[in-house]
Amino acid sequence: MIWGTLVLTFLGALAAQVNPLVLKYTVDEVEKLIRLPDPMNQGIHVLVVISVILLVKELANIFINFGQKFYGEKIRINTSSVLAQKAIDQILTYQVSYFTDENHQSGKLQTRIDRGIESLTRLVQNFFIDILPLFANAAIALVVMYMQNVYVGIVSTVVVPVYFYVSSLQAKKLSGVRRNLRNQREKKTSGLLNLINSIMVIKSFVREKFEGTKQYNLQMDLMESQLYTRRTNFIYDGLKTFIEQFGVVLVIILTVYLVLDQQMTIGAIMLHIMLFANVSAPIRQLHRIYDDMNDAIIYAEGYFDILNAKEQVEPSGAITKEIEGTFQLSDVSFSYPGGSPALDNVNMRIEQGKTTALVGLSGAGKSTIVNLLSKFYVPTEGSITLDGINLQDYENQALRKDIGLVLQKNHIFQGSIEDNIRYGDMNATFESVVDAAKKAYLHDQIEALPLQYKHDATQLSGGQQQRIAIARLFLKDPPVIFLDEPTASLDAIATEQIKNSLDAIKRGRTVVIISHSLSQILDADIIFVMEKGKMVEKGTHDELIARDGTYKKIFDASARSLNLEKLVSTYKEI
Repeated sequence: MIWGTLVLTFLGALAAQVNPLVLKYTVDEVEKLIRLPDPMNQGIHVLVVISVILLVKELANIFINFGQKFYGEKIRINTSSVLAQKAIDQILTYQVSYFTDENHQSGKLQTRIDRGIESLTRLVQNFFIDILPLFANAAIALVVMYMQNVYVGIVSTVVVPVYFYVSSLQAKKLSGVRRNLRNQREKKTSGLLNLINSIMVIKSFVREKFEGTKQYNLQMDLMESQLYTRRTNFIYDGLKTFIEQFGVVLVIILTVYLVLDQQMTIGAIMLHIMLFANVSAPIRQLHRIYDDMNDAIIYAEGYFDILNAKEQVEPSGAITKEIEGTFQLSDVSFSYPGGSPALDNVNMRIEQGKTTALVGLSGAGKSTIVNLLSKFYVPTEGSITLDGINLQDYENQALRKDIGLVLQKNHIFQGSIEDNIRYGDMNATFESVVDAAKKAYLHDQIEALPLQYKHDATQLSGGQQQRIAIARLFLKDPPVIFLDEPTASLDAIATEQIKNSLDAIKRGRTVVIISHSLSQILDADIIFVMEKGKMVEKGTHDELIARDGTYKKIFDASARSLNLEKLVSTYKEI
């Protein structure tokens, strides 16, 4: 496609010189003919020659222009597709910490990728459709001018670098502003997404005016930068127009002088003026070309920063064997990027086929342990082994295929309930999907919906969405299960139903559960108690109660919050 475009561009540039040459020939021939006694009859051949040449040239131009635009557009579309897919493929390889950085919020990443691809593809399109033909035309026109008269060629050449210099000054003056524009657009997009996602909180605290003012200030900053850009462009564009017209005047003066000195014919005046128009055509477009190039460079910086974050690629080992499920944490410490320490010298053994509960107040480090066991993060210090092998030596995808994860808040994809449940096993049959929904006590509720399993999953309640996540777990059927508050969004009856289902799936599997619900942890084989990132106690429920330590305090507080004494007395009366 590129070579085809280059050939067409060269042919188009040659065709663009036909009109000036034909005009010179016409003027010179007409000047001779009008001196003859019967110019009309003797000049008819001139009209025929001119008409044939121009007609053939225009017919050729139709095919040349079509080919240039078609190939240019095809290259643009292909480039856009490749750049978009490359960005997607790349960010999917990055570790979770990359996305938790405030500089990599979803709105900012979206803006950088979209604007970067848009600017780069527009530059590619402009290069093959506008820039390349214009400069090829100018180069060939300049060669023809030198062939006709060296002095006129020199005058035309001198104007070009002056114009380029002014354009480079313009670009330099705007480079910092363009970066500000990029940052301001990112903040505006990110702010709008945050506003939409937080609409319930905004309305509940009556902060509409406050949030509106924040967005207004961002918009005003963006508008000021845009006005500065326009103002600067208007000043420099006026100066460049003067330089171009000054070049036209010099060409006219020089060619007229050479005609009067009988060094060239009258037709040569028209030839050089038209050729200079071809030379100055890309000069007239330089401001737009510079704008596009600088936009592409500025926005490409953000796009390629995303692509080139090689240090963020998720580390992966090579071991792909099926796991059994015994984890050993040895002197593990961990801090989130830019955050305070989350774990401090934790030692813990999670036995295969047993249920391990992690208990502690919020911020104790329970979810962090699950993140480390899933290889979402790498320990800052210490090591984690799985079945006696360093966890980092396992291939990530092979490891996670054997791990089922249910979080307190699970993501539901845009699409049907069936598709969301099938995410647990993309090759599952519809019958398997239904069976998983039944185990998650969701089937009856789905059947009551108008579209049943084809219903939009994002329209379900929080509790129903949580059951979809649990149904995925049943469908995946992994040997290792991590449950982080799996029933947090469910009512009491649903919690009991899901507990019964989870009790069934726990058998023979390695299970790590985090829960503030006493019923979820009482029958765990071993309970680890976390406090401020440290493991302070371990044992069974009865052993920890007898120890009268941190676990006992948490248990007593939970019992009081549930008003357990009254519940028990009421239950006895019944």
